[in-house]
Amino acid sequence: MKLPEATNFIEQIINEELEAGKFEGVGNEIHVRFPPEPNGYLHIGHVKAMCINFGVKERYNGTLNLRMDDTNPAKEDYEYVNSIVDAVKWLGFEFDKLVFASDYYDKLYEIAEKYVMDGNAYVCDLTAEEITATRGTLTEAGKESPYRNRSVEENLKLFREMKAGVYPDGAKTLRAKIDMSSPNLNMRDPIIYRIAHVPHYRTGDKWCIYPMYDFAHPVSDAIEGITHSLCSLEFENHRPLYNWFVERSGLPAPLPRQIEFARLNITNMLMSKRYLKKLVDEKFVRGWDDPRMPTIMGLKNRGVPPEALKKFCADVGVAKAYSVVNQAQLDSCIRDDLNANAERAMAVLNPLKLTITNYDGEEELDFEKNPTNPEAGARKVKFTGSVYIDRDDFSLNPPPKYKRLQKGGTVRLKGAYIVRCDDVMMDADGNATEILCTYFPESRSGSASPCEVKAKGVVQWVDCKYGVTAEFRQYSPLLKDEEYPDQDYAERLNAQSERRFSGKAEPYLAESCDGTPFQLLRTGYYKKCTEGGLVLSEIVSLKDNFNK
Repeated sequence: MKLPEATNFIEQIINEELEAGKFEGVGNEIHVRFPPEPNGYLHIGHVKAMCINFGVKERYNGTLNLRMDDTNPAKEDYEYVNSIVDAVKWLGFEFDKLVFASDYYDKLYEIAEKYVMDGNAYVCDLTAEEITATRGTLTEAGKESPYRNRSVEENLKLFREMKAGVYPDGAKTLRAKIDMSSPNLNMRDPIIYRIAHVPHYRTGDKWCIYPMYDFAHPVSDAIEGITHSLCSLEFENHRPLYNWFVERSGLPAPLPRQIEFARLNITNMLMSKRYLKKLVDEKFVRGWDDPRMPTIMGLKNRGVPPEALKKFCADVGVAKAYSVVNQAQLDSCIRDDLNANAERAMAVLNPLKLTITNYDGEEELDFEKNPTNPEAGARKVKFTGSVYIDRDDFSLNPPPKYKRLQKGGTVRLKGAYIVRCDDVMMDADGNATEILCTYFPESRSGSASPCEVKAKGVVQWVDCKYGVTAEFRQYSPLLKDEEYPDQDYAERLNAQSERRFSGKAEPYLAESCDGTPFQLLRTGYYKKCTEGGLVLSEIVSLKDNFNK
């Protein structure tokens, strides 16, 4: 087998193991998994984990299981399972098998009994609070449970009674018998099973005891024949416990190896399913797929291309050290993808009427659909001489070096003509209500005839006769600062994260299919949707602050 050249430390480890013949007994096949818990919608942080796991599958021609780690019945549901599957498919990843930790409940229980019979587990009557109180600290050893030395026979009897529903919630737990003085707190007799008389969304009322994640996760890996458990850095301290469980499971070699990588942290982004669920439950957002949400479905709904997310994760790379990525880097990847693929159109967010007093008639102008792709062709835009421009493109008192329209000044209407402002109509408060202009016929865009009049600026416009009313939605981060949110977010939420206002758009936008992305000239990238009328929802701004 010719090994691919390693592009990161994970692939380097895999190559070394393959060269050493570690997987010869299983045909040298690399087998990985992506194992989210179905207790919420996946967010952009999971995209990095997917890219790493699916990337290993593809580079080594291996296999990948999409596994739902569903060991907490109180918080899990098919809604989340379906959303996870949809997210994986939308990103263009293909898994070999969809499996569930709950598929293995019988096998996990059998292995837990093996721990008991081998003297590696015991039934404990301490409450959750008492277990926490006796666990110790980083500098102080824990205290052994008074039930730690029960006989194998008694432990087996009690564990089976737990399974049979004899005891109420919290009355007993099954704990691993490891080392209460270990410097790693995870090794101080962790809980393997707890009692929970809660129906499971897949198994119903069959079980009233459920395995803990730290046990079910590694043993599920071993049951499936996973070769590499690729996970984020917060599980590094759990690796000794991961190994302890799989080494005593009785499952065949080669046993899975856990390798940790740095998770994805992005400025201004809330990346915790717990906090994101609070936003949904407290109706701060309209749902898991709200365009402001960093969930994969939220990003999809916003109009972010899946390839841009994968490109962003590739640019961030695979590292071991903790870091925080500026959101400008993500925006840059989205912008690059849309710049190459989105059609151009014109819209005016804050309309101001401009009337050309010496123009009479109507014509059609040619506009490139995408100047970066000549094969995209052109389309026709109607022009009648009465148009809307953006109010920000006109000034009664312009600053120095102003390049847009002012009284007595000239500007080019994109794809049309150069116009000169001759007069301004104003309301009682001194605000401009209409600009009266002269146009220069020889200045038509693309004309072979030279025009002596020059214009320093170009502005977008929408024809007054044919333009349509549109609702514009603009977004800013849900968090007001750039610190990664490891703490509660309540005081840092941005109440102005969504702005809605009415403007004008060319009819081509209204006629396009819902979900189509456009670059609105000199405005930004927007997605077209219909919600009782034309809605243009911002994907990303035109401005790029990221220094490549």
